[in-house]
Amino acid sequence: MELRGKTILLTGASSGTGLALSRLLAKEKVNLALLARREDILRQLADELKDSGSVVLPIKCDVSDNDQATRACREIQTRFGHVDIAIFNSGLSHRADVEDFKADIAREIFDVNVFGMLNFIGELLPDFMKRKGGTIVGVSSLADCRGFPKNRFYSASKAAVTTLLESLRVELKEHGIKVITVKPGFIKTPMTEAELYPKPFLMTPEKAAAVIIKGIKKEKAVIQFPLPVVLGSKLLKVMPGFMYERFAARIKR
Repeated sequence: MELRGKTILLTGASSGTGLALSRLLAKEKVNLALLARREDILRQLADELKDSGSVVLPIKCDVSDNDQATRACREIQTRFGHVDIAIFNSGLSHRADVEDFKADIAREIFDVNVFGMLNFIGELLPDFMKRKGGTIVGVSSLADCRGFPKNRFYSASKAAVTTLLESLRVELKEHGIKVITVKPGFIKTPMTEAELYPKPFLMTPEKAAAVIIKGIKKEKAVIQFPLPVVLGSKLLKVMPGFMYERFAARIKR
């Protein structure tokens, strides 16, 4: 896929992998709509990228708010005509002992990780189907493979994202719409740095962003990395329940 000249929507653009994606995508000479909640950082980023050769449109948006997602999509369509590629990168995590189980935290994580993607897809899909084209890129995680202790809400939300994207991939193929699932391992971001647990094969956001863009250009159905963590997640997924429970108990400790 040639990115040059495309209109790309990117959520979660102000930090971590989203920030790295913003900088690399700007080098592709595209129309780039950057969405995040922190307007000041977005405007600084737009100013940084003004000489990149891309047209950058910063939009303050809370992806969990359906009305804000709708307004953002309409602003992009007014400015650029339509969206060619939508990259849903916004993500939220919360690690806690089961004694601190709170449904409100689960709701907040699902609102961002799952509905923060669906709010936009619901708005963009009619135009994609009318034009018989467009690409949906959803960032899930290799943590979708099992229910990890203390990260129950995050794992469950990413499992939902993976399943939803797989279903859409099958259904939208006949309409000429591509659906790509991104499943990274551990990436050094403000979100992961706040979590005090081992992070094998930790990657920089810049390296992760380069892998993601390369996969989008190749139109891969699933972009997953790094290989050792991919293989580990596949092993965990096929591991019998009783074996996984023993393994997970050790992780919890």
